[in-house]
Amino acid sequence: MTGAKVPAAQNTLRILRFLASRKGPVAASSIATALELPRSSVYHLLAVMTEQGFVVHLPEERLYGLGIAAFELSSAYTRQDPMARLGEPLLRALVDAVGENAHLAVMHGRDVVYVVEERAPYKPSLVTNVGVRIPAHLTASGRSMLAGLPAAQVRALYPDRGSFASRWESTAITTPGQLRAELERTRERGWAVEEGGVTPNFASVAVAAHDHRGLPVAGVALTFLGHKIDDERRAELVGHVRRTAEGLTRRLHGAVPAGGG
Repeated sequence: MTGAKVPAAQNTLRILRFLASRKGPVAASSIATALELPRSSVYHLLAVMTEQGFVVHLPEERLYGLGIAAFELSSAYTRQDPMARLGEPLLRALVDAVGENAHLAVMHGRDVVYVVEERAPYKPSLVTNVGVRIPAHLTASGRSMLAGLPAAQVRALYPDRGSFASRWESTAITTPGQLRAELERTRERGWAVEEGGVTPNFASVAVAAHDHRGLPVAGVALTFLGHKIDDERRAELVGHVRRTAEGLTRRLHGAVPAGGG
């Protein structure tokens, strides 16, 4: 059933998303104007959401903000870890298909955090593991996501040289200019690459999965011994990674690929 057939549900979600995007509570009239909805409908929906705890009404200021029930949804998302649940079967299939180590990472500030690790049999161990954090600009998965972010957001994350300081010994990217150049190359290729910056002799290729807004929310990557993979084989690996990232994007949108669970 599409949103057009259930306008009340669609508009309720639009209002919640709008409130989540604001820095503070807003007036009902502002919601109606921004979303191009009748004021009467907005007040009715706000009343129901307030009654259910998803919205809080500040009567003295005549403003509305997110309620405790919305916070509980956010906490439930973290507890259920849906990104890992959605991504794990896809990465397992990826490893079965190519025989290389795969992982799924999400952005957390200027770091990536690994949420899924799938090891290929008889392949060397890696420094990455579930829960490990690594500076995003050093990793293929991080670069795949950074390349899809608005330029202003990347500048906010990496305003100066100090943003690149870390315990990881790498000189690959140490300035905002070098990062911009690498992200431009990533966008031109359509996939990200990292060569020996995290672990000597190892290389990674990655493609981002996107949310309903088209923004990158996770990076799907394969890691392998760089000197053992020629250009033709690397192109094959990139193709597999891209299809896996596209499959995760579909899952995030609620459309489970054929054969998926």
